[in-house]
Amino acid sequence: MVVNGRPLKRMKRRVTADLCDFLTFPSGFEAPQGPFRTNVKAFLTEHALFPPPSSLFPHLMTWQISFRVGDLTDGLDSAPAVVSLDIVEEDVAKSRSVYCDQCRVVGWSGHPVCCKRYHFIIKADGNSIGGYHKPCTCCGDLLHISELRCKACNHVTTADDVEDWVYHQLEDTTHLLHGVIHANGHGHLLRVNGREGGSRILSGCHIMDFWDRLCKTLGVRKVSVMDVSKKYGLEYRLLHAITKGHPWYGDWGYKFGAGSFALTVDAYKSAVETLSSIPLSIFLSQGRKPRTRLQDIISFYQSLADHELVNTRDLFCYLISLIRNAHKSSSRIEDSTCKKRHMCTGTSPSWSKFDIEHVEEAMLRVLRAVSGSTWVSWRTLRGAVCKVAPSELLDHCLKELGGKAAADGMIVGNRCNPDSGAFEYRLEPGNPPSSGLTIGIGSSGITCPSEEKLMQDLKFLYECLLHPRDMVSYGTEATRALAIGSAERLLDCKQFVKEYAAEKMSSITNPPVMCLLCDVEIMDLTEENATSHPPELIVLPQNATVYDLKLEASKAFQEVYLMFKRFQAEELLGYRGVDDSTQVKLLLGSTEFVKVRGRCHGKNALSKFRMERGIERWTVDCICGAKDDDGERMLACDVCGVWQHTRCSHIPDVESVPAKFVCRRCRVAGEVTKSTG
Repeated sequence: MVVNGRPLKRMKRRVTADLCDFLTFPSGFEAPQGPFRTNVKAFLTEHALFPPPSSLFPHLMTWQISFRVGDLTDGLDSAPAVVSLDIVEEDVAKSRSVYCDQCRVVGWSGHPVCCKRYHFIIKADGNSIGGYHKPCTCCGDLLHISELRCKACNHVTTADDVEDWVYHQLEDTTHLLHGVIHANGHGHLLRVNGREGGSRILSGCHIMDFWDRLCKTLGVRKVSVMDVSKKYGLEYRLLHAITKGHPWYGDWGYKFGAGSFALTVDAYKSAVETLSSIPLSIFLSQGRKPRTRLQDIISFYQSLADHELVNTRDLFCYLISLIRNAHKSSSRIEDSTCKKRHMCTGTSPSWSKFDIEHVEEAMLRVLRAVSGSTWVSWRTLRGAVCKVAPSELLDHCLKELGGKAAADGMIVGNRCNPDSGAFEYRLEPGNPPSSGLTIGIGSSGITCPSEEKLMQDLKFLYECLLHPRDMVSYGTEATRALAIGSAERLLDCKQFVKEYAAEKMSSITNPPVMCLLCDVEIMDLTEENATSHPPELIVLPQNATVYDLKLEASKAFQEVYLMFKRFQAEELLGYRGVDDSTQVKLLLGSTEFVKVRGRCHGKNALSKFRMERGIERWTVDCICGAKDDDGERMLACDVCGVWQHTRCSHIPDVESVPAKFVCRRCRVAGEVTKSTG
């Protein structure tokens, strides 16, 4: 990130012995007991490199903290791995972007505009330590951010060019971490890029653990995240919800915050339960129809598993576990096969030894009838003996068939076809294991498919069973419609929020101080111009008076919000006439909430800083029930001016937008007028 003024000599040192450990920070740091607006200042004073007095851009003050990453090395010179956290304090009144798009779509658009925004950024590997330099726009040589003239080509960079570059850094999508927190303690997690996002040393879990600890330390109140993450090339918020019941961010306490198209938390939970509990049996019953690839894949993994796979959640959980195990194995061995498990003896208690031997003999006869070294697919072999025994017994015997001894010194070989991905068998010369047992998954001789094959199957199953656009028939049309609706709801729920307020308030128990949540009411402000600001935490000494409370409340709101810059608290609501010298604890007792009334002198109360949604007046009233902007594509009616979702108006894309758009309500009203006229 940018640095203010001259270069800092301390930044050239790469001494890691004294650096904090990224994987445990800020353990050992005594968190200040107070609101975010004061905690962040104490935190920067304690840990960060303080910016020099002269600043190139006073409205973008920048600090930096460097960390070592456990005992890891950077892989270049075996030096300990180092990452740097840049903290950018943005003066919103002078910013190019006054309003917050994230606040608008998560439901905080009614908040007043805060005075400060704090950006917490870990740049992509290789850029953090050298991030105080920018490329010359003429020759490309690196020069320090404070240098406007390039030494190589003598090109002069203007201050506007540098400022453009600075703002570009704030918008860079390659950051490993980018979180922004407003002065009122409400923030947004904008970016997390782990190893799949380009990081060499930090995983996504490492970054999320660090971010979560940092938020707790700073006294952050709420953090939102728009989950548009992808893993395995798939929409991860859908896949993770099916396997775990919540998004990936839910592992750190993020819960449903706001759904597009007026979706509620109950609708989200219902969609998760509906889609994840669909039984696999409805896909396997085909009657006289030939078996499909989907049925073969489901049956294969049901036979491969050492536990019963009943529904879609079981299937995807098992498949993802195989992918993870294969990925771990691929880093140690070349063939990317699953780790062999313990040998298992004995037969299933559901069938007698005679039943199993009868099915196996039938399968061996089929393999003997095949000429030469031809492979027989799982599907073909199963179909050839389908009348011999129930399907469950057939799948069990196919699972155990690999390595079985046949006559004339032959054994059953098996493989996963590298082209089709189908599992195949044939008779091969050789000797069975001396113990008469085979080693593999469960007690079978079947080895797990390669990571590449597992990934292919995962994507195929995702498209067939989860993705609403490509979903196959779910038995009846009603069942399929319910599944498609559930999948669409999960994809439409992107906004998730974690609330830290309860954790932080419970930790403030220091006897010498008194903590109050303080709200304000502004005199002479009409209901139309009212704001929806959260209360501020006020920390007072035990002997504080009413005067101290009003003074501290005025100071707190002046410091947090731009429209409250000239706010003055004048009275406590519900305690009119109380003398200012009265002690607060005697007046309020055990009450932890107080409301004060005051005035905002000047014109700030009605200024452009009144709400994060901006000064434009617009109304959302969609037929889906949405009453506010949710980040989805919308279109305003040319008659009434009300905004509605293009999807709800059956407009698939931008090219389909009519020259004049009239919403359904206005069309109906027009038809009624014509019929009665």
